[in-house]
Amino acid sequence: MTTYYIAPRTYPRIRRYRPVGFNGGRRLPLDVRVDSDEYVITAAVPGLKAEDLHVEILDDVLTLRAEIQPDEVEENGKGDYLLREITHGEFSRSLRLPDPTDASKAEAKIEDGLLTVRVPKAEEARPKEIKVKVR
Repeated sequence: MTTYYIAPRTYPRIRRYRPVGFNGGRRLPLDVRVDSDEYVITAAVPGLKAEDLHVEILDDVLTLRAEIQPDEVEENGKGDYLLREITHGEFSRSLRLPDPTDASKAEAKIEDGLLTVRVPKAEEARPKEIKVKVR
């Protein structure tokens, strides 16, 4: 269990706002699964809606972009934070897929804070079965 002690504010704040980024300035967490005909990329994006996310595939590089908006307290100047761990701002993550892909058939959906992107492999990158002939 983590305990936070919040002392009366007698010293000026050293870091009023956390660094812009996702997950405390660290990288967007991803799971990348590959099977014979597609890649399945899952990203944890809690609190984001489909319209907040931008998914792009260019030259077999998948890029995820989004912006987490600041809350009303920051926008209207009312109130102040004693502890702030939820970050806001823009983030992006790019991932080069090792095999050629068919970006025109890619699909993305968001459900329960998880973004799932399915990117089919290009036909030439899929395994082919070759029958052995008997002479």
